[in-house]
Amino acid sequence: MNACGRKTEAAADRRGYMLVADDYGMAPGVGDGIRALLSSGRLSGTGCMTLFAEWPAQAGLLLSTPGVEAASIGLHLTLTDFPSLTGRLPLSGLDRLPPLRKLIVASYRGGIDEAAVHAELDAQLAAFVASTGRLPDYFDGHQHVHFLPVVRRWLAARLPQFAASGAVPWLRGAPAVGLAETFAVRAKVSVVWFLALGFNRAMRDAGYRVYGPLAGFYDWRQPDSFAGYLAYLDRHKRAGMVVMCHPGRIDALLKARDGFIDAREVELAVLSQPDAGEAADGRGSVR
Repeated sequence: MNACGRKTEAAADRRGYMLVADDYGMAPGVGDGIRALLSSGRLSGTGCMTLFAEWPAQAGLLLSTPGVEAASIGLHLTLTDFPSLTGRLPLSGLDRLPPLRKLIVASYRGGIDEAAVHAELDAQLAAFVASTGRLPDYFDGHQHVHFLPVVRRWLAARLPQFAASGAVPWLRGAPAVGLAETFAVRAKVSVVWFLALGFNRAMRDAGYRVYGPLAGFYDWRQPDSFAGYLAYLDRHKRAGMVVMCHPGRIDALLKARDGFIDAREVELAVLSQPDAGEAADGRGSVR
């Protein structure tokens, strides 16, 4: 087992499951919040977005964060909504990466430029390596795009390169519908579950380690439900579970780039509380 696997399993042993923050690099305020939680040992890791101009500076701040050497630092593969790093787009007629719905439809019905997708993912990976000096500890996807067939093929094609380096990243696996607290949220998780059908087996057969189930969609439009959701996860945790969260501080770039805003500061506040040490040893959320 490589160092990525040892570090990941140590974090899971300590917490009972992995708690990882998505979207590092989306905006400086998001990075500020995530680094604060990493430095206090309240996260198992974070997934990085490398397609923004701020990424190199944010990577430098991340690498200098106290305690980061014990965290899993992943690549949050991004194929929706934002400007492409390469300038090549998966779908024609657009001036940026497509909305998720259009990307999903094209992935299953045809019309997607697979070469452009793979070039974009290669560029995001290269940007990660250039700023950190190493491969990611893991891969996942913004809006779960790593479950799409075109990304599965990219992962399978790049595995020999990772194996040759002796540092194969792990993957975030399929969600469990039963880990959603309410019927309405379970309906949303069911969509992601459908996208992920066959992912765990295919990627394990290819040679990756897959951790999961992915936990914990909650209604981020009602951020006050976050703290209660943590308690729900404590009662329903499963072996190997990966729990996502989205903490951060609000800034102008975040407002310009994303619609998921207010709940970030609520999550950050909850996970930063003095008595949140137990929560951080295995609690989190995912939108």
